[in-house]
Amino acid sequence: MMGRRGFLALSAAAGTLGLIVFATRGRSVPVPPPLSPPGGPLKVFHLGHSLVGPDMPHMLAQLAPEGHGYNSQLGSGTPLRAHWEPGEDILDFETTNRAPAFRDAKEAIGSGEYGAVVLTEMVELRDAVRYFDASKYLGKWANLAREAAPPPRLYLYETWHRLDDPGGWLARIDGDLEALWIGKLLGPDSRRNPRHPVYLIPGGQVMAAVARAAEAGDIPGLASRESLFARAPAGELDTIHFNDLGAYIVALTHYAVLYQRAPVGLPHQLHRADGTPAQSFSAETAANVQKIVWDAVRSCPRTGISGGETQA
Repeated sequence: MMGRRGFLALSAAAGTLGLIVFATRGRSVPVPPPLSPPGGPLKVFHLGHSLVGPDMPHMLAQLAPEGHGYNSQLGSGTPLRAHWEPGEDILDFETTNRAPAFRDAKEAIGSGEYGAVVLTEMVELRDAVRYFDASKYLGKWANLAREAAPPPRLYLYETWHRLDDPGGWLARIDGDLEALWIGKLLGPDSRRNPRHPVYLIPGGQVMAAVARAAEAGDIPGLASRESLFARAPAGELDTIHFNDLGAYIVALTHYAVLYQRAPVGLPHQLHRADGTPAQSFSAETAANVQKIVWDAVRSCPRTGISGGETQA
């Protein structure tokens, strides 16, 4: 867990090195400085919806160093605003939040008991920005965490839109990162808090990288993007929710960013949150996927990874 001394050191480094900025729709958004790897296992709080789900954080705990722990508050299609405002309903709250994972989000994030907090906004992201004050509520949750003692590292989990999105699934992932996730969602908070920023867990970017490699024939045993998504009992494709293979990829992505380590060589046969064995890649396919995840994560400048950490 990063304490106050760690963030003071981070602030000093930022002041010495300066903040890199780039233009997003004419306004600069600070690129946060690199982070040092955490000194041990983390306790993580996940705030979000079904693109977090119960299984992905449980898989992450199986990949992470011994002692890793987590709690969550989830819903279905839930915007950050609904998690914050007590008068708003959270769809499927009773079925998605159960012991031992569930903990009230405001209590948890303000407690100072977590080394990292991962925030997740609803999709369609354009609607989240336009109708649900997405940037405002990301800032509220981030500020609550910043006031904790000690304050945690902060992350935004970038997700994706539906496979059948009229704009094209890959095109949306490519175009939305700078324009929406960073420019509209992270931008205001990043400009206000350059010394305790919200970093990025690029889930959408990684899913796209794996899908592209699969469809190019570069991953033995994986043929298409559809192979990463769930299906109804009758076989109908779920165009938004990952299956066990997709959950594994997203868990690897969280591991790489949170621990600043390559996920290469990590276990590939894991269990779901209910204790049942998850569908898994073969050892060969998992090794290919792990390398793609690490390359994709390192290509994103907002993860906090400095480029020097390469070992699992």
